[in-house]
Amino acid sequence: MPGLIDELAPAKINLSLRVLGRRPDGYHELESLVVFAAFGDRLTLHPGEKFALTVAGPFAAALDTENLVTTAVHRAQAADPHLGIGAFHLEKNLPVAAGLGGGSSDAAAALRALRRANPGRAAALDWSALAATLGADVPVCFAAKPALMRGIGERLHFMERLPQASIVLVNPRLPLGAGEVFRALDAASLQASAVTNAPPPSFTSFDELVDYLRSSANDLEAPAKILCPEIERVQAALSTQPTARLVRMSGSGPTCFALFNTRPEAAAAAAAIAQHEPGWWAVATEIVRQ
Repeated sequence: MPGLIDELAPAKINLSLRVLGRRPDGYHELESLVVFAAFGDRLTLHPGEKFALTVAGPFAAALDTENLVTTAVHRAQAADPHLGIGAFHLEKNLPVAAGLGGGSSDAAAALRALRRANPGRAAALDWSALAATLGADVPVCFAAKPALMRGIGERLHFMERLPQASIVLVNPRLPLGAGEVFRALDAASLQASAVTNAPPPSFTSFDELVDYLRSSANDLEAPAKILCPEIERVQAALSTQPTARLVRMSGSGPTCFALFNTRPEAAAAAAAIAQHEPGWWAVATEIVRQ
């Protein structure tokens, strides 16, 4: 078995999110431009015979005893009982129930770590299919690449490359469950004409990316603001930053983001917000481009 394995479980950011309607199976048909940050939780694996999981970090206390890392390992073991596992340690740096796909990204990182720890057996497993059994966001988190995500997350159209962009993530430290937000949205039934398989957009510059996003939206923003009015204050704080080019909520919230052209601009904005609102969580980082 390999030695210590380290995986970043990056924050998943929905730059845009359209809810096309409620499907007959009760799920919602989505279309979302998804990217990943160069910041997130960290998962390490010491390969061995027995499974163990320890959790630390600023948001460790917010996790339930049973989380998606444990579930991911158990699903992988069920798929291949001879798979080598070991002791996992999760550094929980992302807020919980924050609209950043933290749990899904942790589960995806666990699968990637197991795949690396089992080079002789990995090829026999369909890791993407395994990821899909863990939740709608886990397949895109397993790939951890920019993608246009459709359906309930099962149809992924990967983007070859994004222009360089910096981002500030701000969370008011108020958890918000995705199920609550979707129920508050009360989407209409899906119409067949709304479903499309058009190729993902392509961007040659940061300005093109911003222009595209200005013509889109996050359909979950309005119901999320009803459930968590603090989102309005977060967005107002981001909008007052002089170099912010676009402000929006990610996923089902309450985390919001602002896009910046350069890392120093993003760092200055995050520092200003942290000074003005010390109780909030604010991070400046980069968007992973491919």
